[in-house]
Amino acid sequence: MTLRFADIAAPRPDRESLAAAHAAVAARLDAGDRAGALAAWDAARRDWETWSALVHLRFAQDTTDPAAVADREYADALAPEAATHETALKRRLLAEPDRAGLAALAGAHALALWQTDITAFDPVIAADTEEESRLAARYTKLLARARVTVRGREVNLAGLAPFAEDPDRALRHEAEAARWAWFAAHGEELDAIYDALVRLRTGMARKLGDATFTPMAYRRMRRLDYGPAEVARYREAVARHVTPLVARILERRRATHGWDRLMFWDEALIDPAGNPRPAGDHETLVAAAQEMFARMDSRLASFYATMRQGGFLDLKNRPGKAGGGFCTAFPNAGAPFIFANFNGTHGDIGVFTHEMGHAFQCWESRHLPGVDYLWPTMEAAEIHSMALEYLTHPHMGLLVGEDAAERYRRMHLTNALAFLPYGVCVDHFQHEVHANPEASPAERHAMWQRLERLYMPWTDYGDLAYPAKGGRWQAKQHIYTSPFYYIDYTLALCVALQFWVWSRRDARAALDAYVALCGRGGSMPFQGLVASAGLVSPFAEGALEAAVAEAAGMLGL
Repeated sequence: MTLRFADIAAPRPDRESLAAAHAAVAARLDAGDRAGALAAWDAARRDWETWSALVHLRFAQDTTDPAAVADREYADALAPEAATHETALKRRLLAEPDRAGLAALAGAHALALWQTDITAFDPVIAADTEEESRLAARYTKLLARARVTVRGREVNLAGLAPFAEDPDRALRHEAEAARWAWFAAHGEELDAIYDALVRLRTGMARKLGDATFTPMAYRRMRRLDYGPAEVARYREAVARHVTPLVARILERRRATHGWDRLMFWDEALIDPAGNPRPAGDHETLVAAAQEMFARMDSRLASFYATMRQGGFLDLKNRPGKAGGGFCTAFPNAGAPFIFANFNGTHGDIGVFTHEMGHAFQCWESRHLPGVDYLWPTMEAAEIHSMALEYLTHPHMGLLVGEDAAERYRRMHLTNALAFLPYGVCVDHFQHEVHANPEASPAERHAMWQRLERLYMPWTDYGDLAYPAKGGRWQAKQHIYTSPFYYIDYTLALCVALQFWVWSRRDARAALDAYVALCGRGGSMPFQGLVASAGLVSPFAEGALEAAVAEAAGMLGL
């Protein structure tokens, strides 16, 4: 039977049904039926996560739909109740004397995750987490409803992407001026939302016994095998080894184009011949991807066909749709869903292959026991997405045309290197913000300015006043809605580049290792998963330098 998105459903919960479900699990535990209790709890969690994923997806698909907005608000209000029941059950299980027996049923890694979870939530912060979700949704809606006009054409923020790569330098400048004029006009509201989020998150952390939000955030993201100290050393490695290389890349670009200065609106234009674009419209790209995956591996091809035929893709940009791209999943059906905003640029290909990596991992690990293992922690999850971007390199001619394939590969690699300093800057900024939660909005903007000079000293905003005074970070949704979830991309990129190096030498072995890694899902912490694939942790001495050196050699730098 074909799996169809239209058939995905889960019961709409309420406070009474949540309480009843958890009471039933507790009753089984009281009766000594631990295995039955864990199975019932897992089924209840799968239903909850499927329902929540559907609600949040539908809101993202149309942030102007009153019903979708109301459902999102209902879900956000109910989420703390669900977390309260779940945390109580985890506490009870972890308090049982037969820890070995529990580990045999649930998995030792699951117990370690639960131990972390119970320190990141308590009913005392239930109302705060609901308010946090409301503030995050306010930011999402504000940006989704933005409209700007460039050369008489009105677009949303996602629709500005093609202008950023236009060969017409004046048009690129005009588009960036329109973007940042919108942010300047809404700067006070954006500052107010973030100020409220920082104070709220700090308050939650203090209620749980932390001085600042940072340690709570790490626990909330289930980071078991590293902490802020390791991340700080990794950021230093990026500043030492990658920032100078990106500076050389950009200087070569400036000289190639004959510009006296490289401006901010020049950074997205890489190829003097124009950046490669998809070889056709949405339907053409979606169809060509089927052939690409068929050439790579029958497992990828079969899975992608299931996604297409079942309606698990929403890739077109449209008014009212939330920006960005993501992969969500419905664990009671074992199915993922890809959300994106195609805009006719090479970014469509990057987002598509990236989210396909997430989706394929979800599919490959759908049979693992226990919902805790279906997804790994965020930085490990990004390995699957970023690695697939590189493993598809040999077949890029299908998506951009054979004449542009090599240019796409070089551009993709260049963008990856340029992303690393920006990614660690976003992370460093959040560490500083939450170390100084009483800072004013102006002081936060100054923090960004200082860190931007450290990691991206080439940035020249010219007459773009708002980002020049430190406002660029407000366009990064993760800072508002997923705190501290950004270094993950850079860590995963370091691992994905290792897959890229491996695939250049032995494509079949690299792909088989990739598929096997996807199948392990979240059954290990980050560094354990990396080692299981025969790769090196980004925190290991020299790991970043080796990957970057290979990329620099390929680019002739």
